[in-house]
Amino acid sequence: MRELILTIMIMIVFAFPVNVNADAAPPEQAPGLNVAPGSEVTQVRMVEETVIIKVLSNTPEDSMGQARVTADFTMRNLGNEPESMEVRFPLGRDIGWPGWKGIEDIVVKVNNQIVSTRVIDGTGQNQYFENVDDMPWAGFDVVFLPNQDVSLQVAYTLEAGGEMPFVQFDYIFATGTGWKDTIGSATLIVSFPYEISNLNVLPDYSGRYDSISHQSGPNQLTWVYTDFEPQPEDNFKITLVAPSIWNAVLNEKSNISKNPNDGEGWGRLGMLYKRIAFSSRGKGFRTWRLSEDQGAQDLIRLSTEAYQKAVSLKPIDPLWHAGFADLLGYYAFWAGDFEEIDTRSEAYDSLIQIQSALELAPNDPIVKEIAESLVYELEGGLVKNGESYQFPWLTATPRFSTQEIIIFTETPAPTKQPTIELSVATSIPKEKKPTSIPTSEQQTKKGISICGSFLFAPIGLIFWLSRRKIR
Repeated sequence: MRELILTIMIMIVFAFPVNVNADAAPPEQAPGLNVAPGSEVTQVRMVEETVIIKVLSNTPEDSMGQARVTADFTMRNLGNEPESMEVRFPLGRDIGWPGWKGIEDIVVKVNNQIVSTRVIDGTGQNQYFENVDDMPWAGFDVVFLPNQDVSLQVAYTLEAGGEMPFVQFDYIFATGTGWKDTIGSATLIVSFPYEISNLNVLPDYSGRYDSISHQSGPNQLTWVYTDFEPQPEDNFKITLVAPSIWNAVLNEKSNISKNPNDGEGWGRLGMLYKRIAFSSRGKGFRTWRLSEDQGAQDLIRLSTEAYQKAVSLKPIDPLWHAGFADLLGYYAFWAGDFEEIDTRSEAYDSLIQIQSALELAPNDPIVKEIAESLVYELEGGLVKNGESYQFPWLTATPRFSTQEIIIFTETPAPTKQPTIELSVATSIPKEKKPTSIPTSEQQTKKGISICGSFLFAPIGLIFWLSRRKIR
């Protein structure tokens, strides 16, 4: 059942459209593009290509993200006769998704001179694009003289596909297979307007690209191919945090560096980190499995630290307590149920935070919405009874090993929140029910905030760990 759910979730999470950009392609009669048996084939080879996808920092409000693409090709006629042909380049097609845009501002140069283009009907000639049979192409005329290099350049603005807060850019190499022989060498560069890491560049779920391992500079990724005979499975894609979202992260970090006691700033930063660690559809983590995504693990740690600062600096603000509870509860559910990571400490801390939020603002709609989610995610630990909530797992106070317990009063003063360590690096089997239940050494009071992992869990929490079913 777990494997079935994982398969279904992958299909749901990654079933979003992407926009297309690709290698220049020879006429439709060339090999790989519906060549009829016995027809003449081109003697022109793609000797070299360099593609630069420059991710833009600022984009229009109605855009998820944009990149400026510049693709340079060196072509050589290996035959003995000149070849005149209409070179083609796919423009993409509106397939009905809101906000989808094809390529609209293409500029083509032949031997450094701008040439005019025309739109070609691509019906029946689009075997490189799944579920699209009538994608238009841009066509332009080129004469290839024997044994002479011809430089082609295609430049345009590409709209990102994907689902916020993540966007995806593609490059289709396979359209280049129609030229003679292999592609001699191909270099693909993705540049960013800021430093990159596994926080803002997502790993490829299939494991084929492993983008961040191709980092060639603080803000650049580079792939190099030689004697390349690209197939559809060799087409390139990269998924990243939307530039608008990452710029917001950088802005909050800059503000906090100037004003480290800005509780609101810390809360907003925690919320941003949380958003880009979780799935865009609220199902699992951004690449589904947390244990296989070091960047997502680091984002959850950073989000935890930011929320700790927020609730420490603004202890009577219910929304930061609720947001912190949401982070910990979501993590406890998805990492615990689906990856068997020991998340008891985070589950307990989530209850502490939502308890504080409900006591401070029981009628706040955001607090209530998060509480409703936690009723589901922490099944049995938070129970709704009419319009009130009960906390069965907080009826007994667990023992702590050199842990600090902070109790908020009605008018609490800002205090430093302890650090909560998340167990996300490896999958840890959940512990079995202990032979004895710890006694309560003091009554649990409202607003308790704990740190670290506890030695013994309340009986209700242990029961939950042994009985919860995958939902």
